[in-house]
Amino acid sequence: MSIRVVVADDQDLVRTGLVMILGAQPGLEVVGEAADGLDALDLATRLRPDVLLVDIRMPGLDGIEVTRRLAGEGVADPMAVVVITTFDLDEYVLGALRAGARGFLLKDAGPELLVQAIHAAANGDALIAPNVTRRLLATFADQAPVVPVQPIDPLTEREEEVLALVARGRTNAEIATELFVGLSTVKTHVASLMTKLGVRNRVEIAMWAYDTRRVRAD
Repeated sequence: MSIRVVVADDQDLVRTGLVMILGAQPGLEVVGEAADGLDALDLATRLRPDVLLVDIRMPGLDGIEVTRRLAGEGVADPMAVVVITTFDLDEYVLGALRAGARGFLLKDAGPELLVQAIHAAANGDALIAPNVTRRLLATFADQAPVVPVQPIDPLTEREEEVLALVARGRTNAEIATELFVGLSTVKTHVASLMTKLGVRNRVEIAMWAYDTRRVRAD
């Protein structure tokens, strides 16, 4: 079954290019396009795509607010949202991730990374552009609280390993390969982490790891 995608970008040429890239990929189907934030919100609400690919800067509502309304805290059935932007700014990255985005890419990331991000989001994973991930680590290392917040229950040694890899942007498949375990085992550990940390998705797992200095900048 194809992954259904809605693409939202206010620049016609950019939106057309994204639609062409995604439409040419096996297993992906673009089911809608939007040129502003209000249309994106309406279209995504009506069509319920597997993934919404949304630009940050759009008229009506910006991409962060669209993400918050579709995937933010308190949303009963959060949608998988991947944010894509020309602007490599920390406040955009943090805003998008805190709003509930499952991915963050720059528009020059290239088709391969874009397609990977769509697949990751649809599968409950998260993909953040590697250069953005490294900078986030440094940012959170500086901003983290002095007294780390502890999980509901202590993490096991293996959960700590999975936590660190999730925080560094690894997908479940990449974690399985690196730790020499099965994919189902990784999914079990990720689910356990979400329960113990009281978070909703793997991006929030990563945010918790940064906030508590479980993961530090290289």
